[in-house]
Amino acid sequence: MNGIVFFKTGKLDEIKLFYTGRVGCEIWMDQNDCVIFKHGNMLLGFCQRDEVDTGGCITFFYEKREEVDKAYINFKDVAIDAPKLNEKYNIYNFFARDPEGRTIEFQLFENDVNCYRQGDDLLLSRRSVRKFKDKPVPDELLNKVLDLSRWAPTSMNTQGYYFKIIRDKETLEKLASTRGKSSEPIIRAPIAIAICVDPQITKRHIQDGCIAAYHFLLAAWYYGLGTCWIAAMDRDDIKEWLNIPHDHYVATVTPLGYPVHMNFNPPERKELDWFLRD
Repeated sequence: MNGIVFFKTGKLDEIKLFYTGRVGCEIWMDQNDCVIFKHGNMLLGFCQRDEVDTGGCITFFYEKREEVDKAYINFKDVAIDAPKLNEKYNIYNFFARDPEGRTIEFQLFENDVNCYRQGDDLLLSRRSVRKFKDKPVPDELLNKVLDLSRWAPTSMNTQGYYFKIIRDKETLEKLASTRGKSSEPIIRAPIAIAICVDPQITKRHIQDGCIAAYHFLLAAWYYGLGTCWIAAMDRDDIKEWLNIPHDHYVATVTPLGYPVHMNFNPPERKELDWFLRD
């Protein structure tokens, strides 16, 4: 189930220009006298009416202070105050007004937040994480990640993949040393996860394992946890350390933990035409 918050407006055209041109919303649905905007995972509707709703507060939140500061520069002419730290709620924020006087807030949560990403944001923002906070991953949260991951597709729905949770410090150190700098991130995280496949269950063990591994990486990021695909871990020594049968396939061993930084600048990407071939 999803939801939309609607407001009555007497200036729909001006509201459309403000929320698309200045706030950065996109029009999710235009129903002539009712327009629904989309901003990240928020759906916000305004309908042309004789009465106007100006109560409450519309809050847009970001992942780093620089984005709040940038918003303040953009909204300085209608801002109520400058960005500051609210110690009571541990947020960095400021308030402004929209064209009809509604209060709008721009903020950053300084503490960790629960999952909120939607599909396109999840796919666009996932990054390899190599530095983690010294903070354990709660079992309840790990179970949520694993529960999402079990829905990864497999050849003929054989479901031959499985996960090995690695917490032992000595084992993590050995895994981190296997490939030099490439595998070092494993020791920086509180736990690691090996994504494995039984080739007796599926004839497409490599494909199934890689799909399951990437499904896990996305599920982890959805819940605010960082991962890093460590390649070339399908080795006999690793299988012995982890008690994995030698004929099973290890798609990756990824570190898992809370990233030191939640926001990463997107890497340069070629234009879409480069990826299309005749």
